Amino acid sequence: MMSFVAAGSQCFCSSSLALGPRPTSASRPKTRRAREARAALVEARPPPAPARVIRPAVRDANLIVGGDRTEDLQAEARAMARAVNASVYSPEVLAVQYGSRPIKVLRRTLEILTGLGSFGLKLLLDKRNGVFDQKKGIRAAELRRIFTRLGPTFVKLGQGLSTRPDICPPEYLEELAELQDALPTFPDAEAFSCIERELGLPLDSIFSSISPSPIAAASLGQVYKAQLAYSGQTVAVKVQRPGIEEAIGLDFYLIRGLGFFINKYVDIITSDVVALIDEFARRVYQELNYVQEGQNARRFKKLYADREDILVPDIFWDYTSGKVLTMEWVDGVKLNEQDAIERQGLKVLDLVNTGIQCSLRQLLEYGYFHADPHPGNLLATPEGKLAFLDFGMMSETPEEARFAIIGHVVHMVNRDYEAMARDYYALDFLSRDVDVSPIVPALRNFFDDALNYTVSELNFKTLVNGLGAVFYQYPFNVPAYYALILRSLTVLEGLALYADPNFKVLAASYPYFAKRLLTDPNPYLRDALIELLFKDGRFRWNRLENLLVQGSKDRDFSANDALQPVLKLLLGPDGEQLQILVIKEAVRVTEAVVIGTVVDTYNSIPNVVRALIFNANVAGPLTVSDSEIDSMMALRDQVFRIWGLLRSSQDFDPALLQPILQVLQQPEARSLGERVIGGITQRLAARLLQQVLRAPTTVSTSIS
Repeated sequence: MMSFVAAGSQCFCSSSLALGPRPTSASRPKTRRAREARAALVEARPPPAPARVIRPAVRDANLIVGGDRTEDLQAEARAMARAVNASVYSPEVLAVQYGSRPIKVLRRTLEILTGLGSFGLKLLLDKRNGVFDQKKGIRAAELRRIFTRLGPTFVKLGQGLSTRPDICPPEYLEELAELQDALPTFPDAEAFSCIERELGLPLDSIFSSISPSPIAAASLGQVYKAQLAYSGQTVAVKVQRPGIEEAIGLDFYLIRGLGFFINKYVDIITSDVVALIDEFARRVYQELNYVQEGQNARRFKKLYADREDILVPDIFWDYTSGKVLTMEWVDGVKLNEQDAIERQGLKVLDLVNTGIQCSLRQLLEYGYFHADPHPGNLLATPEGKLAFLDFGMMSETPEEARFAIIGHVVHMVNRDYEAMARDYYALDFLSRDVDVSPIVPALRNFFDDALNYTVSELNFKTLVNGLGAVFYQYPFNVPAYYALILRSLTVLEGLALYADPNFKVLAASYPYFAKRLLTDPNPYLRDALIELLFKDGRFRWNRLENLLVQGSKDRDFSANDALQPVLKLLLGPDGEQLQILVIKEAVRVTEAVVIGTVVDTYNSIPNVVRALIFNANVAGPLTVSDSEIDSMMALRDQVFRIWGLLRSSQDFDPALLQPILQVLQQPEARSLGERVIGGITQRLAARLLQQVLRAPTTVSTSIS
């Protein structure tokens, strides 16, 4: 066990937990020798049979069948019964609880103001004395100690700051990162008593062995490594800190009061600060119910652990309650430990990209996402998988908002600021009665500069800050889910910046957006794709090529699905206007292919033969200018490249054309096809007539 802890190369992280220094006897109260002996529970022989044998139920709902499924549901129901008295956030209850305790409230207020005020004063003095940079390391350590002393609420604040290299200097990042690792522990005797009290069983009937001290400690609890008496399976046992509800309840009561003050007197902040505080508080209180966390983990695994590069641990319901969580042990390295990860032959950026792709699926497909992906909750396993841990803080993206976010990206790329402004209705940033026209110039002023960069150069933080400046000027109300989305993506970008200072989360995300636009049949996204591909009555083949190039980088991209949604819309009852554009484009492409073939054939003929065939007319057979030929050749080559991209897809099958052919057999499609053929015939006939009637002097140039 000592070598395991000292190595720091393996850890289980839950509720901001990560492997930290083993607590010394000085860091926790001494307990009786008998209690320590019971805590070890490491025996040379198997333990006696427990009074009540509990067979752990199978956890993964995808693997549960028949009786196992029934047993699993029964085990979960028993866990829920044990957590029936779990606390739920209620600002009214907190107001009653602490409104009548002014002395306690005043004492806590002074404690917070003293800690943070003294720190701020020291920073001012350092700046005045010209030693601000020299004392960064000292002040960072002081801030970490202040956050630790102020308790769980401020520990969580510090954890968030530790993943933001764009906000905090390196000295602060290094110190605040310890808030994910080396937090003070509470006595083991209290933890073991809590396990027995919550589960209603003696400790030695549950575990054949358990670490004599916690292997990790965090803001809400601490974790022990144990082996189940029933199966010998290694598990992580998280036990909640005693008195945690009292501590965070008082802090949220005070913070909520500050929120009312900000709403009333701080005009620059237009969001409902109290609503944001209430949403965050509800999330934290949910973290206090470990049965809820187990249910979150099960739902998350069912939705996202189908990918071979994602790992989600199982929950042992029979050994879980409101204050005790028993889950599968995960060996791995924290995602910000770059050297340790590379020693295993893995790359941090590959893992971060896996996290980004999974997070995008969370945010924009099912809408159920992990809202606290800091380094302590993301592990790189020896097999190269990304393990998600700590499912206490989860959130959901409303369905309408999921598609609006993707559409918003399309409108941003198109610089369609009027449509961007209207997106804020669907995103629930603005009420429908707000006129968005005054917002358009502000969006244009910011994005015209930002979009001078390529997608690969755009920084997520830059866009967030720019939108934030717009939000401050107008009556935006940022929903809580959006704040958590920003937190999730900025944390992932922050993790990547440890490995690559030039990393851009938007560039890593673009393949996913491209894939969704090309393959998703949702009407909102079909309209967004058409809006992206057509402009001023012309089809933008370069946009389609770029979407296919980017979309093919997404491992879930399927050529079989690409463009099928557009085809269905094209042939649908509402596709008349689009059909007109497609007919024109089909004619243009066909002409480009035919003319291009003629040009290639002409250029392949030796000069002597050309002279004989065309009566020594070196200008060639076509009355087409060089610029027009170049344009048609470029169009033809681009169409061929696009077809090549589709064919190069791993799942390419010529049978993918079959659905298209089936659709083309429908009356509406036959009519469309006839119109295309008619347009092509007229265009080529006009070209031929021009060739027949041309005068030699009208020939502009050679095509060779």
